[in-house]
Amino acid sequence: MPDRKGKLGLIAGNGRFPFLVLDAARAQGYEVIVAAIKEEAFPEIESRGAAAVHWLSLGELSNLIETLKREGVERAIMAGQVKHKQIFSSIRPDWRLAKLLLALGTRNTDSLLGAIAKVLADEGIVLENSTSFLEPLLAKPGVLTKRVPSEEEKKDITYGRVVARHLAQYDIGQTVVVAEAACVAVEAMEGTDATIERAGQIMASLESDASTLSRALTVIKIAKPNQDMRFDVPVIGVKTIEAMRKAGATCLALDAGKCLLLDGDAIIIAADAAEIAVVAE
Repeated sequence: MPDRKGKLGLIAGNGRFPFLVLDAARAQGYEVIVAAIKEEAFPEIESRGAAAVHWLSLGELSNLIETLKREGVERAIMAGQVKHKQIFSSIRPDWRLAKLLLALGTRNTDSLLGAIAKVLADEGIVLENSTSFLEPLLAKPGVLTKRVPSEEEKKDITYGRVVARHLAQYDIGQTVVVAEAACVAVEAMEGTDATIERAGQIMASLESDASTLSRALTVIKIAKPNQDMRFDVPVIGVKTIEAMRKAGATCLALDAGKCLLLDGDAIIIAADAAEIAVVAE
């Protein structure tokens, strides 16, 4: 049994990310207190050995703070997706979150989560990098698959990175999908996999006889220019590779050291099976 290192709060959204953080933190001896977001977190988080699991609505910022403080949490990590559209859907913000939303100059992910991080810090709860326990899962530089990008895919990556960085600096999205230096789809509130799916639908709608574009799509997913590693870190999983396969995408470009491969080697195995090239720069 590892030595106890104190308590760690885990604010859990959806996907496998929170499970990986929970398992890694417990393995290092932390007593993990989970604040699971009702609208997002998977119910299986209940059975992963956390010291406590508290279910909170996305709008309950005051309840989140009170819960973590009551549990004696002074350090916390945000892990797991919270869909951007959820923030502006039918949730009922409490007075603290409503006040925060009204004070925002822009309603994007960075400004909202940055403001929440400041509120937590003011209450004595420090939000740490979400990748703190998962450094081995960050994409390493170089070609990660058996197949290397073709010359055409390399051109698409170069062009796509320029487009993606312009979008990312305004916190619009982190993913663009390109075909022959034509931008087919850009990410907004829908998320990476949905963007890839939409790109596939757009390409499928083009009449093959009339289209001058190759059907092969290249997906570029980047970090923001000043990526705050405490939240909204770029992540991909096997589901991303499956979405690419269905859409007819043949290449994936990532930012080395800033994108998490949530399923580890299983992502590369899936990409190799689909003959998709994956490269990190």
